[in-house]
Amino acid sequence: MRLRHSLAAAAGAAVLILTVPGSAYAAEGDFRYTYIDSDGEEEQATLHDPNSGECVTLPEAAQEYHQPPAHSPKNRTDSFAIVFTNADCSGDTFTLRPHTGGASERLKLRSVLFS
Repeated sequence: MRLRHSLAAAAGAAVLILTVPGSAYAAEGDFRYTYIDSDGEEEQATLHDPNSGECVTLPEAAQEYHQPPAHSPKNRTDSFAIVFTNADCSGDTFTLRPHTGGASERLKLRSVLFS
């Protein structure tokens, strides 16, 4: 009887491990982008090993009417990066390849999602 309970518990644990959402895994590497700070100067920011499957709204570009969007993204992670024109992963999208994906200052973004 105890063996059956132990096997059931082990099977349940295995199912939980296999159904962990994607956000528990990190895209390894760096995602860089350029933004305009409050003094009007261009600055660079980096997301290091961002979570996969989790929308990241860029804090320096989150407020549409108060902050200009970020631009010039460079995806140096091992995952695809989907960049969005609006916060909360909404609006138009553009996908950047792993390791070498990048775009010019013409690509504006406010959030990003890693696969």
